[in-house]
Amino acid sequence: MTSAQVDTEKTSGGTSGQTSEEGYERGLGSRQVQMIAIGGAIGVGLFLGAGANIAKAGPSLILMYALAGAIVFFIMRALGELLLYRPVSGSFAEYSREFLGPFFGYFTGWTYWLMWVVTGMAELTAAAIYVHYWFPDVPQWVTALVFLVILFGVNLISVKVFGELEFWFSMVKVTALVGMIVIGLGVLTFGFSSAGDTAAVSNLWAFDGFFPKGVGSSLMTLQGVMFAYLAVELVGVTAGESEDPEKTLPKAINTLPWRIALFYVGALTVILCVVKWTEFAPGVSPFVAAFAKIGIPAGAAIVNFVVLTAALSSCNSGMYSTGRMLRNLADSGEAPAAFKKLSVTKTPAFGITVSVLFMGIGVVLNYIVPDKAFGYVTSVATAAGIWTWLMILISHVLYRRAVVAGRLPASPFPAPGGAVCSWIAIAFLLFVTCLIAYDRDSRVCLYVMAGWAAALAVGWTILKNRTPAAPTGPDPELEKVG
Repeated sequence: MTSAQVDTEKTSGGTSGQTSEEGYERGLGSRQVQMIAIGGAIGVGLFLGAGANIAKAGPSLILMYALAGAIVFFIMRALGELLLYRPVSGSFAEYSREFLGPFFGYFTGWTYWLMWVVTGMAELTAAAIYVHYWFPDVPQWVTALVFLVILFGVNLISVKVFGELEFWFSMVKVTALVGMIVIGLGVLTFGFSSAGDTAAVSNLWAFDGFFPKGVGSSLMTLQGVMFAYLAVELVGVTAGESEDPEKTLPKAINTLPWRIALFYVGALTVILCVVKWTEFAPGVSPFVAAFAKIGIPAGAAIVNFVVLTAALSSCNSGMYSTGRMLRNLADSGEAPAAFKKLSVTKTPAFGITVSVLFMGIGVVLNYIVPDKAFGYVTSVATAAGIWTWLMILISHVLYRRAVVAGRLPASPFPAPGGAVCSWIAIAFLLFVTCLIAYDRDSRVCLYVMAGWAAALAVGWTILKNRTPAAPTGPDPELEKVG
């Protein structure tokens, strides 16, 4: 590829069907990026994980989601400033590489890959649990395998097909959540349905108070709450395939607060007003339980379909992001060169295939330990996600220093408060890490991450010994078609 071609491609982002400088097709339109961003804020962590967290924290879980949501917004504004400074696919690894050094780019890229692989396992597990609602005799591992194969095929076709499928997945989730909120408000206001006699705003404090298990127990749910927010940063991975990243990315990020307020805080508040918190149990979606309590015909089955959609949506996103991250690592000399190649449809097919094979471990877990599979993988995904977020925030702090010193140009989308909000978010994430270490059941994920870090350190040493002058950064000439 000549420099003229590269320059041409860099300016071709506004037209669908054109390619970015990385060889990807800019096939994600504004409506798709917006819905991917919205869908990223609505996942299994809310639909399934909230049940266990309600049992631990009661109504105070609403406050935990609001607190964590504010921190996530700080993270996304930090990422947004970096994305508009230099929009690239695999952005987290690229910024870590630029501002902290090659090793941190290598570590972040592989850790983000791990996060999505284990998240994919969690989503497959959740999807299998939801299907069990209709077909209790079908083994969980069979359902998980079927969904894995279907989504794998979708991701191999083209980014447009991925974007369109994700658009409709997100549309189903958003429409259903809004419908749930409206119905819940109707029950509260007009008292219809079998839940009408007991539905009341006072349910938020009438049963042992707003913090029924104590503030400490509420804080312990933050690790599960943070898992619910994993994937909001996915818009950063889409930067290399968005038609107009300078317009679509800021819009997607700036709508995050109302998405959190409506879909998390709003939905949970309405549900906990309609049904008292003591009636929810771990392993059961609070949304399914609430509609069963309200007694709307087929309501619980409809909600179960929606949460199934949420699980498949997240797994679909995981396959998308892992392939792009592996290609970014290969381009920087930090993964096998085979991951650099794009298929004729401009998708990193080999990277997606390898990632799907690892996600298949989730199918095995569903066969061996179906009751514990979800808990095991979500804790590891949370730890990997916290690392990724920390790297975004630290990169942002260092970028701001470089801008103030005049070494780098200012981004057209600066984060409010500068680096101050990033420092607040860093402190919060370190606090959540301490909570994970304190909890006996979840600290196992830190052992897994320690082993992962050791493996990556060995890999880095081997890599440097084989190619002492590399890796130093991305190769400007990517192979566009394999």
